[in-house]
Amino acid sequence: MSTSTPEELLAFDREHLWHPYTSMTTPTPVRLVDDADGARLRVDGSWVVDGMSSWWAAVHGYRHPVLDRAVADQAARFSHVMFGGLTHEPAVALGRRLVEITPEGLDRVFLADSGSVSVEVAMKMALQYQRGRGRPGRSRFLTVLGGYHGDTFDCMSVTDPDGGMHAMWKGLLPEQVFAPQPPAQSAAPEDVAAWAAAFRAVASEHAPELAAIIVEPLLQGAGGMHPYPAACLRVFREVADEHGLLLVFDEIATGFGRTGHLFVSELVTPDVLCLGKALTGGYLSMAAVLTTDEVARGISASESGVVMHGPTFMGNPLACAVASASIDLLLASDWQSRVTRINSRLTDGLAPLRAVPGVRDVRTIGAVGVVQLDHPVDVVAATDAAVASGAWLRPFRDLVYAMPPYVISDAELDLLVGGITEAV
Repeated sequence: MSTSTPEELLAFDREHLWHPYTSMTTPTPVRLVDDADGARLRVDGSWVVDGMSSWWAAVHGYRHPVLDRAVADQAARFSHVMFGGLTHEPAVALGRRLVEITPEGLDRVFLADSGSVSVEVAMKMALQYQRGRGRPGRSRFLTVLGGYHGDTFDCMSVTDPDGGMHAMWKGLLPEQVFAPQPPAQSAAPEDVAAWAAAFRAVASEHAPELAAIIVEPLLQGAGGMHPYPAACLRVFREVADEHGLLLVFDEIATGFGRTGHLFVSELVTPDVLCLGKALTGGYLSMAAVLTTDEVARGISASESGVVMHGPTFMGNPLACAVASASIDLLLASDWQSRVTRINSRLTDGLAPLRAVPGVRDVRTIGAVGVVQLDHPVDVVAATDAAVASGAWLRPFRDLVYAMPPYVISDAELDLLVGGITEAV
């Protein structure tokens, strides 16, 4: 354990450590975590409810004995071994589990080391598939406005180019094709039909140059926490089939029950599926790309004959072991009832905020609750208010939102709703 005082730790952090989307020269305040248990974090010496699941990942909460044991048992054997030319039981067990629980046909598994990397791999797969099918000119991607797919370069290119987090890179990234954002979850059928016509028109115009469609299914995450109708998923599938495109679903945020479906891909099966975040229960960084035999054969027919990607920590045994344990733990639990309970409590608890001046919208889907303001959030003030009320939140843009661990209790949910209310 460190012998430094909390003040010394925070002082060093402030002078030397970068945090996500935070200035190094004029950093916003950070708080010190020194313990975590269940759905709570001890922040600056006080216990608060974690409303963020450490950015969607810690669905089982913290210090779960089953996941702790999985890491310890594997570490007692070996923690890492290269995946080039070698394999091991944890990787095989995880691959088998993923093939079993995802939609039929997604039976080829690439184990990546982060969500962004998995999207990079999926995009490479789509490009190599088209080359293997004799269509090297199909080198662009069709997506929708309002999306977010990660922070690496190809991922940034399919993130909203104007309103998204990576607008400053416009002109330096590969130029992709953007269709209108899907309508809101509550949209009337005629509005969904109008959007579908516009999406089909964009796809038809650019079809000869497109390799794939890539979207976050049912819920756009960091681009604006925007849920949309399931009917849009069928449009994506139909358009992909009509024009010979692959359909890529980025379920890094939505997978493992967050929307109320184990995977949104249960509704419409993609050709390529990206999973991450909750894959390991928040214990270690890991992601997976699942695809079909058809896609694998197309890639093998390209000039390289192999997927041109191979991370150093691909198939890390510690991550594989805890991922399998996390999946088993989730499926053995009554996770659907937990997500339904969280949704009900968030829906009821946040509804009164619709009447608060400055609030534009309140929406929920699965274990996600969102309050959208009509102006940018004062992140420091909102965070201070939430923590003072006993909740940890990390607002961004014009959104105060939460996606808590599934193990959260009703009393903790009430604290979380109170924290959101104070932040708003």
